[in-house]
Amino acid sequence: MHSLLAGSSRFFIALFLVSAVLLGCASSPPMATPASKAITKLDLPLQQKPLRPVRIGLALGGGAARGFAHIGVIKVLEAQGIVPDIVVGTSAGSVVGAMYAAGNNGFVLQKMALDMDEATISDWSLPFFSKSSGVLKGEALQNYVNKMVGQASIEKLKKPFGAVATDLNTGTPILFQRGNTGLAVRASSSVPGVFQPVKINDRFYVDGGLVSPVPVRFAREMGADIVIAVNISSAPEGQAATSSLEVLMQTFTIMGQSLNQFELKNADIVIKPDLPSMKGNDFNGRNLAILAGEKAALSVIAELKDKIRVFQEK
Repeated sequence: MHSLLAGSSRFFIALFLVSAVLLGCASSPPMATPASKAITKLDLPLQQKPLRPVRIGLALGGGAARGFAHIGVIKVLEAQGIVPDIVVGTSAGSVVGAMYAAGNNGFVLQKMALDMDEATISDWSLPFFSKSSGVLKGEALQNYVNKMVGQASIEKLKKPFGAVATDLNTGTPILFQRGNTGLAVRASSSVPGVFQPVKINDRFYVDGGLVSPVPVRFAREMGADIVIAVNISSAPEGQAATSSLEVLMQTFTIMGQSLNQFELKNADIVIKPDLPSMKGNDFNGRNLAILAGEKAALSVIAELKDKIRVFQEK
């Protein structure tokens, strides 16, 4: 009997010891997870910062028939997914700008340009029989532009648009953002001595190139964050003046050089189509001008995209 009790005691003691060991194991602290397998916040996907919206402004300069180059620039910008939100134009730039702001893409603008008959925008008035101070009335240009924009007023165009003209009485620049689109473009394009001054609300206006050859500042004023300037002016030494009209255009070119330096330095990107030998009255060179615009725009696309990206990531 005594041996049986002793055996039972040893059994229970052994059972107690085994249980204690098992309980001790269960309550022991957990092993640390190796660093290579640890789940930390760094393993979670980083949340992308939302891109800052950017408003791109397109400032189209003056230069008469050289303005066809603007179309080539627009074609390349669109092909690269860069669609300007704001369009401002001076003189020839206002002609292309108005039609672009009306919703016509680069390829449609090119078709318009190639189909355009010079006679449709050149209604000559004989200065010998006219009391006016200009050679061209400009009414045909006004009617042509209004036709191309579907008779829409400036504020009804699909993109915000402004046309820059010069107040003949004060010499101050005026930005037209409301009213008759064709009339504003006509005022912006009225080269003194070539076109008659345009009367609007008892004031007379002439070509905006006198005060703002490439309207960068006006694109800024209209809310552009990034301004693409297209400078189609020519260097004075590159143009031989052999007629009174060419002398006048040469004078405009010389006057615009210092103004351009002031305005263009405030642009984010300046596109300068290479048209050294194209004169302002060379409407037959429109194809070459469009191609020059395309080439010049392609050369700055990488830089432009970088500037847009930097602005968006600020």
